[in-house]
Amino acid sequence: MNGPESEEPQLRRAVCPGSFDPVTNGHLDIIARASKLYDVVHVAVMINQSKQGLFTVEERIDLLRQVTAEYGNVEVESFHGLLVDFCKQRDIPAIVKGLRAVSDFDYELQMAQMNNGLSGVETLFVPTNPTYSFLSSSLVKEVAAWGGDVSHLVPPLVLEALNERLRRD
Repeated sequence: MNGPESEEPQLRRAVCPGSFDPVTNGHLDIIARASKLYDVVHVAVMINQSKQGLFTVEERIDLLRQVTAEYGNVEVESFHGLLVDFCKQRDIPAIVKGLRAVSDFDYELQMAQMNNGLSGVETLFVPTNPTYSFLSSSLVKEVAAWGGDVSHLVPPLVLEALNERLRRD
């Protein structure tokens, strides 16, 4: 049978990019909200060879897969290079980014305009839940390294991995 009846509906796809070193409850909030809006959400872990992370890319992917497993429509993988190339290779028309403050918007708007100009990929800005408006992976690592309590800022699995890594180093 030919015609519109035989065509499969196009899946609505988006990507949530980041370094996720480590993944925080703020990241998970944005991923969870995106998973309600899109059929498939790709979580893209950036590979930055010039920057030594606390966790390897493989460890970050593993942690993300475990803490996002409940959503069912989230796929986690790494990427290297331009995000728009990642999007093109997977037919992803939208990037979902969380915004914490006006300072985030200034930078992210420039990136959104560049990405759209390069490939036509749209960026959807999602305001961060006020509970997480101050939260960043860097801040979590710094507080945890000094022995501060970050248990309310990261999933339990991530807290365990974070404490183990900081004890070992």
